[in-house]
Amino acid sequence: MFRISARTVLELGSELISSDIIAFYELIKNGFDARTKSGVDVRFDIVLPKRAYLRIQNKISSDENLDELKAQIKSELSQAASARAREDFGKTIDQATSTASLSQLLESAQKKFNTITISDSGDGMSLDDLERSFLVIGTSSRKKEVEAALDRGDKESPYLGEKGIGRLSAMRLGERLRVETAKTSDTHINLLEIDWAKFTDIDAMLDQIPVAPEAGAPKPTNDWSGTSIIISDLLENWTETRVKELAEYDFARLTDPFADAGSRPRIAIYWNNERITVPFMSNSILDAAHARVTGVYEILDNSPVLTCSFEALSLGFEHPVERQTLKLPIEDLQAAIIGKDGPIDDSALSSVGPFTFEAHWYNRRRLSTIDSIGDQRAVRQVQQKWSGILLFRDRFRVFPYGEDDDDWLELDRKALRRSGYTLNKTQFIGRVNISRTANPMLVDQTNREGLRETSEEYVLLQILRYAIQDRLGMFMRDIEKQYKNQKVDLSDAQEKVMKLEDRARTAIKKLKRITPPEGEEAIEGLQQTLFEFSEFASQARKRIEQVEQESRQMVEMAGVGLMVEVVAHELARASENALTALSNLKGNDVPARLQSYFRTLQAEMKSVGKRVRVLDPLSVSGRQRTEVFSLDAAIREAVEAHEAQFKRHKIAVKLDLPEQPLRVRAVKGMLIQVIENLISNSTYWLDMRTEREPSFKAEISIGLSSGPPTMTFEDNGRGIAPENREQIFKMFFSLKDNRRRRGLGLYIARDSAEYHGGTLELDEERNPQTGRLHRFILELPKGAEV
Repeated sequence: MFRISARTVLELGSELISSDIIAFYELIKNGFDARTKSGVDVRFDIVLPKRAYLRIQNKISSDENLDELKAQIKSELSQAASARAREDFGKTIDQATSTASLSQLLESAQKKFNTITISDSGDGMSLDDLERSFLVIGTSSRKKEVEAALDRGDKESPYLGEKGIGRLSAMRLGERLRVETAKTSDTHINLLEIDWAKFTDIDAMLDQIPVAPEAGAPKPTNDWSGTSIIISDLLENWTETRVKELAEYDFARLTDPFADAGSRPRIAIYWNNERITVPFMSNSILDAAHARVTGVYEILDNSPVLTCSFEALSLGFEHPVERQTLKLPIEDLQAAIIGKDGPIDDSALSSVGPFTFEAHWYNRRRLSTIDSIGDQRAVRQVQQKWSGILLFRDRFRVFPYGEDDDDWLELDRKALRRSGYTLNKTQFIGRVNISRTANPMLVDQTNREGLRETSEEYVLLQILRYAIQDRLGMFMRDIEKQYKNQKVDLSDAQEKVMKLEDRARTAIKKLKRITPPEGEEAIEGLQQTLFEFSEFASQARKRIEQVEQESRQMVEMAGVGLMVEVVAHELARASENALTALSNLKGNDVPARLQSYFRTLQAEMKSVGKRVRVLDPLSVSGRQRTEVFSLDAAIREAVEAHEAQFKRHKIAVKLDLPEQPLRVRAVKGMLIQVIENLISNSTYWLDMRTEREPSFKAEISIGLSSGPPTMTFEDNGRGIAPENREQIFKMFFSLKDNRRRRGLGLYIARDSAEYHGGTLELDEERNPQTGRLHRFILELPKGAEV
């Protein structure tokens, strides 16, 4: 049977309550859980400031005039403190008969009469409650009631807290605790006193520390109920300035500042009987936002749906107010939030529960005077004061989300790697609302420092990052592209290509060291493929640097960047797969296994070689050359270049091409790029469905007809939601997970079609099985056919 040492309680309290504001939060929350009728009061009654106390103690040791010392101490007592505390402090000092006793009595009075009191007018506690609940650390009564509410499907949780450890918050603030409480049915005040210093005895066991409630004086009125937590022997130097700062920032954000001031839970702060203002946030600052996103995450018929609304109000250049709505059903959420090989199961998309959020973005340099706030400087200060995206559960703050040093949505980290609009956390005022009953899997860590790391917490973070980091940022850049000249930044793509090249080189070097003679031909072929690719990538980078900064050329360069990155990835993957396979070969069975393996390696190497060579017509210098070529042959070549990939992913490709060549006059590289992009996207989405449906048979169908030249491209994957039919062609729009999210491919593909006077559309006919859109149609003008 375990026994617990007394000091374990102190260790537990110091670990679980990590800051003063957390301590206040826990004690205040207990007041609301007690069904307080008039909110919670927090009263600082500081008779003698700590600085004055230390100064007087130093003087006592060197001054022998006892009467003068007593008079000085009394003159230093705050006249604003409560009359009773001031009177009792003075009486204690009067008992001194020597400077030595004065020093001791001063210390005793300082510890006893400087207090912090947290009081409520709730249900109160009986003597039995104090014994059976308050003195039981980790009591289960509230947790049982919360779990019962969850089982019943109640809309609200009966309690904010349920772990039974909030009472340890008091030891964070002071060494002594006095509880004064009573229920309506009680006739007397029930008392409990705890001296936490007694728990420091390293040899004492917990059951050896005597702590017992007792009956006190009669209640002030027969129907009175409530609780006062009185903390003394304070551990911190509490001053009026510090309390005001705490009220200005921490207490102001303890409950939801977006809520109407009249509906917010009442928390009153007092310094020596003077009420300290806890500010509320004016809606005027929200109205001054330059852009914003609001989102609703719902579980409808056990299926999640995310709806986001974006607004661009004033981005710093001439543009109309732009609005956009994005709706993602479960198929798109699985792709954007979890992806093909995500770290969590799809079920977390539903078990996370419904929540809402809003984030208001500000260009701080463009903030101007607001009548209800003040001049530009005042407005900036208000924006800075309320900045951060806060998390609230049942109207109360979840720490530490939204703190100055907390970048929980990684906005600052992402901003450092971006040009153009940088969405720093200090530029936002926002909130996320969850609840205990609607989001039972989003639970706090025991130390109150954030949510526990669960699959549901992962979903919450990824959805918020997707909506705020990616979609709002992309929406703003899209507006800028429409109304202001904007360059496409390829630095990220170029950096990825260089890393992939390095990976391939490293793998090939290791391959050469461990490959037997019969495999040298394949390795040399792979090395030659790497050389050809490196040469092309080098030329592409040089050409990118030379091209003038015009919109058309920027788009072309983005296309080249995407294609180079795709092939670089294939090259690195093939090289590393070869290295892994060879490294795993052991024993005397190497020759037979090598023959089979090298046949596979050579096939993959040839495929990658085809992918490199097909890039040549995609080069910036070559894409603008119009030529006559067979479009059906170009489709076959593109499909053959992906043959190994299709085999690897078990994708069946059906071609419905004309028996006679369909010759067109066009820029071959641009049309190949359209085909390549459609194949690349299709492979990804087919993988998504295959991963989730083991019996699924992936298919791609490509058809071609004349009069005018029209290519149809269709797969039987997840499809695209009808409401996103046009969104997918916008620059930077992507529903892939954050590791693969680019959002340029279809934009460039449509641009290539329009360059030829043609169109690239997503057919509006819904697939009867999925209810979504699956068929792309590339149509060239009739004059393009030769």
